[in-house]
Amino acid sequence: MDEGNGCYEVPFHGVCSRIPVKETMLSGRLCPGSLAGLWGLLLLLNLGCAVSTSELTFELPDNAKQCFYEEIMQGIKCTLEFQVITGGHYDVDCRLEDPDGIVLYKEMKKQYDSFTFTASRNGTYKFCFSNEFSTFTHKTVYFDFQVGDDPPLFPSENRVTALTQMESACVAIHEALKSVVEHQTHFRLREAQGRSRAEDLNTRVAYWSVGEAVILLVVSIGQVFLLKSFFSDKRTTTTRVGS
Repeated sequence: MDEGNGCYEVPFHGVCSRIPVKETMLSGRLCPGSLAGLWGLLLLLNLGCAVSTSELTFELPDNAKQCFYEEIMQGIKCTLEFQVITGGHYDVDCRLEDPDGIVLYKEMKKQYDSFTFTASRNGTYKFCFSNEFSTFTHKTVYFDFQVGDDPPLFPSENRVTALTQMESACVAIHEALKSVVEHQTHFRLREAQGRSRAEDLNTRVAYWSVGEAVILLVVSIGQVFLLKSFFSDKRTTTTRVGS
């Protein structure tokens, strides 16, 4: 991952392409004093956190494989979550490796899943999505890769008093907002997947309707000719053979 412009290097068909991702690297600090609650509220509104989160939705062609890389420090807790939004049976292969090439996670033909691990050493971790088992269907895949845990909204270092009522309310609101964001993401993915299924079903119904219309037309023409043959005059000719 390029820290300068927030891009992933993606090796694809021998070409290293750069795909921009949405990355959040925010940090907040609570100022002491009587305005601590106000500063906490401002931090809450800015969603201050020291966690790196990468989200990306990308197209995965048939017979293709795409890999992403992330630099992770030892002891950092990470979570990889993915879901197939459109395409085929909504399944994909996923594989996660550490810097030594040891496979930490491997699943075949999964529609969605979530995996949490703790980095055992410093280095570049790689996770890949593969659609090589599909011969003609491309997929749309969403993934969310979170590195590190959310720090507490109000750090406990150099603190001798308990949280004030305002600070406790800020913490509760912060957690509620995080839950709202997660639910919104989940429902957006469900809505996209449902829309894809509906469009696919609509296309099949349209083709089926056209096929039924063609069959009905052929049967109708055949019946017309069949009835016409019943009422047509058939003249017989007699040939006499003289002796």
